[in-house]
Amino acid sequence: METRPLTQSDVHSIWSINEQGLPGTGQVSEEEVSDLLKLSTLSFGVFRKEELVGFVICLSPRTEYKSLNYGWFNEKYDDFIYVDRIAVSLDHRNKGIGSKIYAEVIAYSQEHEIPVAAEVNLNPPNPGSMRFHHRFNFKQVGVFNHEQKSVTMLLRSHLEEN
Repeated sequence: METRPLTQSDVHSIWSINEQGLPGTGQVSEEEVSDLLKLSTLSFGVFRKEELVGFVICLSPRTEYKSLNYGWFNEKYDDFIYVDRIAVSLDHRNKGIGSKIYAEVIAYSQEHEIPVAAEVNLNPPNPGSMRFHHRFNFKQVGVFNHEQKSVTMLLRSHLEEN
């Protein structure tokens, strides 16, 4: 499997994998995926041959992204890399792809000496994602309730051991 930066030609595949991860990934249109890629600081995918099997899209602070969760981190922290979405296709889950992706995000965080920010749904609950984030030493820094959703806000220090 190969890792490479995502491009606009990957938008449909990103959107398709994102749909497989609902409700945990948060529903977006293909146009919104395209816009996210344009705003992203770090975005890459894991490919098996030419097929995208997993991806991450991360943002730096203070972009024009209107996500309430992202806004929460912007209000509280000056510097971070925000994991807006990470997803692995259904057929490729539990094969270490998510861990491979997060290892690279963490390496970026350490290189740039900034924490990694993320959130996980509490309502509706996503216990698998909580376990995944705890394995990577994310700590809860808050709970954010909005609309019909509740999320736990997580931060991983760049000083944490892998």
